[in-house]
Amino acid sequence: MLVRQRWLYLVAVMMTMAAGLASRTYKAVLPDFVYEHFGDALWAGMIYFGIRMVCIRWGRARAVWISVLFSWCVEFSQMLQFPWLIELRSTLWGALLLGRGFLCMDLIRYLIGIGCVYLIDRFFLSKIMRL
Repeated sequence: MLVRQRWLYLVAVMMTMAAGLASRTYKAVLPDFVYEHFGDALWAGMIYFGIRMVCIRWGRARAVWISVLFSWCVEFSQMLQFPWLIELRSTLWGALLLGRGFLCMDLIRYLIGIGCVYLIDRFFLSKIMRL
């Protein structure tokens, strides 16, 4: 049963990641609101699903709090301007994982993204797991 749950969360991670990358890649065909806000929300949602996948025995509430804490730590770390960290963030992978610059709005986007995927987990994925 745990293996099946991990696979389901892996699929959720991959789908969330793909949606987040698509929200950045297809800027020209998406509404500005989607381009501006969805990428960060989906990134945080991916973190939540990843935590659920790795720490499968943790409850959803704990995964929410750890996801918020992790996401916010990454965002606040963007205030640190060490040369090696700036160089790391200038790479594609560094920017995807660590972001580029601190924005208060990102903190709100993370909360909304994690909240949305929590609801998906609670009301949709949990039903699939019972099948």
